Amino acid sequence: MNHLYLSGAKSAKEYLLSFCKWSAIALVSGGLCGLAGVAFHYAVDWATELRLGYPWLLFCLPAAGLLIVWLYQKAGMGADKGTNMILDSVHQGEKPPLRLAVLIFVSTALTHLCGGSSGREGAALQIGGSLGNALASRLRLSEKGHTMLIMCGMSGLFSALFGTPLTATIFSIEVISVGILHYSALLPCLLSALVAYEISVALGVIPTAFPLLGLPEHNLLNMARVAGLALICALVSILFCVCMHQAGHWYKRLLKNPYLRVAVGAVLVIGLTLLCGTRDYNGAGMDVVARALAGQSRPEAFLLKILFTALTLGAGFKGGEIVPSFFIGATLGCAVGPLLGLDPAFAAAIGLVAVFCGVVNCPMASLVLSMELFGGSGMLLFALACAVSYLMSGPFSLYSSQKLVYSKLEPTFVNSKTL
Repeated sequence: MNHLYLSGAKSAKEYLLSFCKWSAIALVSGGLCGLAGVAFHYAVDWATELRLGYPWLLFCLPAAGLLIVWLYQKAGMGADKGTNMILDSVHQGEKPPLRLAVLIFVSTALTHLCGGSSGREGAALQIGGSLGNALASRLRLSEKGHTMLIMCGMSGLFSALFGTPLTATIFSIEVISVGILHYSALLPCLLSALVAYEISVALGVIPTAFPLLGLPEHNLLNMARVAGLALICALVSILFCVCMHQAGHWYKRLLKNPYLRVAVGAVLVIGLTLLCGTRDYNGAGMDVVARALAGQSRPEAFLLKILFTALTLGAGFKGGEIVPSFFIGATLGCAVGPLLGLDPAFAAAIGLVAVFCGVVNCPMASLVLSMELFGGSGMLLFALACAVSYLMSGPFSLYSSQKLVYSKLEPTFVNSKTL
């Protein structure tokens, strides 16, 4: 009996020490990521305001692209894998260098300044991951400690940018491997996200949130309508993933020189912008998302955003794909929802969450996102949309380094197949 008591006491001590250790480290991580996230938020906002105030900056996109490629070449990161590097750092122990944070910060701001179509969360994950890895090196943590802090950094930056700490937490521990959640990282990632969130709010960053309009009654007919819309969103998410991967592939196949590649990509984006006669598809496009969630969108908007984003990021410009997925999902839902008998504003909300779920394979994070963006109303319908989109998006992902650990079709281990 004494042996059991001693064993229990020893175990309790280990858990307590681990709790204290990771709580302290996560608080530091959240503080660093919160400040970096705020700086990044204001830099991208400043770049966006300048672009809107001086439309001629669009024609500087080739110069911005050449500068981005030159910076990465000079830093010895010409073969940069973007967010996939952060996922590989968890899977394979790769160490994202601290200079990555500076490079992606500057290059994303340049992309937004001159009208490239990209988001910012991919950059946030890279900044957070590299900051987390740098902190782990300073603290001389183990290999597993590096992994934990990289995930904390991802949570912190995502939370600081969007003001969605719970989504940031769940996303960081869910996106690594499809089919499992890394629960050991739950506490430090959540603390890091909460600290970063509080810092961002204190420094004037307004959390992202929208009113949920047109919520229908919960009945079988409306559930069927939502499921039908989610199925369409899953198919569009597959299209988006394929376009993103194929664009980069074709750019590299046809244009071997990275400077020529980014210059051609910039010219294509400029030409397409002039052809469309609108600047809606330049930058992140959150204003278009807001209009769609109010029930107003052009029917072709989601297809054009896929094209603009693929041309931009495939050529070598920097940013992220998640905000474009919000744009694509919201405009798709707004256009297709009324055909299914749904209010366009509500369908836009469903579309935003369902396409996000389909491209990142994170159903739990997607459901939490719906609550943090739109409140708790309609949670069952959002859950249904996430379930359908997750399954029907199949073995596709925005991130080629994301691992499929458990099959989507049945609870079967599939030996960590890369998507």
